[in-house]
Amino acid sequence: MASAYRLDADAAQIAAVLGADAAGDVWMGGPVAPGGYAPVAIRDKERGRILVPRLWGVPPPPRGEHIVTHVRNLDSPFWIGTLRHTQFRCLVPMTAFHARGGWMEDRARPVLAAAGIWRDSEIPSFAMLTVEAMPVILKPQDFGTWLHADFKLARRLAES
Repeated sequence: MASAYRLDADAAQIAAVLGADAAGDVWMGGPVAPGGYAPVAIRDKERGRILVPRLWGVPPPPRGEHIVTHVRNLDSPFWIGTLRHTQFRCLVPMTAFHARGGWMEDRARPVLAAAGIWRDSEIPSFAMLTVEAMPVILKPQDFGTWLHADFKLARRLAES
């Protein structure tokens, strides 16, 4: 599971890759750790895809003690309502992620996007989908599917 990731690009570069509006985001690049803020791309009804800063880690379920940074069980009652509503899906940009004992990146695609969800509870936050200890990295042609498609179709992106 990605316990940290890097986003070594500024908001304008991220927005260009994700087809988003930087919307005044001031991200200048750097490491992201659980509990830290980072930009994610969400859908805005009026402005389309925009970058917004959010805390990495949603508040825990009622009996939980720690923030939840990863969505692994797509059928969990804790996540299913959020996953089924497209307005709560987001793209989590990253340039590298830490998994399996080392940093992983794709030099052909300097800014990657992981599938994520966001919540506005006490604090605007997000979590990323993971499979087998890796973030679900989306191809650029799948960004729209993740953000807009019915959950049955979007779920296939996490299973492929």
